[in-house]
Amino acid sequence: MENNQILDTIRSRKSVREFTDQVIEDTTISNILEAGRQAPSGLNNQPWCFIIVKDKITLNSIAKCTKYSSIIHGAPLLIVVMLDKNVMYDQTKDTQACGAAIENMLLAAHGMGLGAVWLGEILNKKEDVSHILEVPDSFELMAVIAIGHPVSDISHPKGRRELSEIAHNEKFGIPWV
Repeated sequence: MENNQILDTIRSRKSVREFTDQVIEDTTISNILEAGRQAPSGLNNQPWCFIIVKDKITLNSIAKCTKYSSIIHGAPLLIVVMLDKNVMYDQTKDTQACGAAIENMLLAAHGMGLGAVWLGEILNKKEDVSHILEVPDSFELMAVIAIGHPVSDISHPKGRRELSEIAHNEKFGIPWV
């Protein structure tokens, strides 16, 4: 497979759940947000909203909304991704667009030497998170991304299924080679 910087970043990214307490500069945060802002969306409606959370009291309140509270307690930064229902035109496409924004931010963070994890289980308490962050009812929680400097090296490879198992050539059941 062709070797280039983007593919290398994609291949080496992994979920990081333990962070140092080193502060993340606002310029770095802005660059991560810019990566999210550049994600594709149907009709270019850009249905996302990002809430930056660094305050420890707010972080601790949000941590109570998930069984993965230790990840949030250890993160110096959360980016809360909301779907703006005022601009959405299709639930599925707009949810996918938010997913694209999330992945862009995960890749950007990794490319800058940071670690990050996409927290989805917290969606079970999305109303609680929205209340903590004083989010209007016209927005829906899509994810919380915990970001920080990783405690340990994040360069070890991760296992992935082979393309022949997941990609089909012309019709289902004919493996892509």
